Amino acid sequence: MNLTFLGTRGEIKARTRRHRMHTSLLVSHRGARVMIDCGLDWLGKFKRVSPSAIVLTHAHPDHAWGLRNGAPCPVYAPQQTWQSLQHYPIEDRRLIKDRTPTKVCGITFEAFPVEHSILSPAVGYRVRAGRARIFYAPDLIFIHERKAALDGVQLYIGDGATVMRSFVRRRGKALIGHSPVRTQLTWCQKEGVPRAIITHCGSEIVNGDERQIAAKLRGIATERGVEVRIAYDGMKVKL
Repeated sequence: MNLTFLGTRGEIKARTRRHRMHTSLLVSHRGARVMIDCGLDWLGKFKRVSPSAIVLTHAHPDHAWGLRNGAPCPVYAPQQTWQSLQHYPIEDRRLIKDRTPTKVCGITFEAFPVEHSILSPAVGYRVRAGRARIFYAPDLIFIHERKAALDGVQLYIGDGATVMRSFVRRRGKALIGHSPVRTQLTWCQKEGVPRAIITHCGSEIVNGDERQIAAKLRGIATERGVEVRIAYDGMKVKL
């Protein structure tokens, strides 16, 4: 499995050379090229990627609005995401059901509901190709079935909206927002995931001293027996 971080910027105004495009991951395996998420920054730029298929985590602008003029390939998404995108002119719509492994161009995706938004419910994906297993969740407060989601996972790719402080808010009985990277590294420790990469970078990372932040994160991760990196646009990883 080959991973290319096509974009690593969250839904913020700030952008830099390292974090220019909205968060998106390209998963490649045996000729297949599956793009996870397609935010507004990607509108009209499909030729840069030439995806075999697109898989969506949720319908927020920085994850799905690049499809508002349609898509050049099949698009896979959970039912609640399709409801939000019902007026988009996407011809080949395919459904991913929660906790149901789904083959997408030979790569297996299993959706796990995550807490993040009331209006745009989100999922994270357990992705398997060959012997490689990753979990990808760029926007979340927590994973509802975390143990099953992270079981045997070699690499966790998570939410970098906030590094240390909580960015969780309450709307009635529901929670919305983002868990800090520190909390996500603790999940990796508890579930035995050895490596983590942080994407969907917020202002703290994009506007801050990334080297200093990365050093702080490595210290936190080392205490938990986990390796951590901050992703940047164009970064490639092979599993």
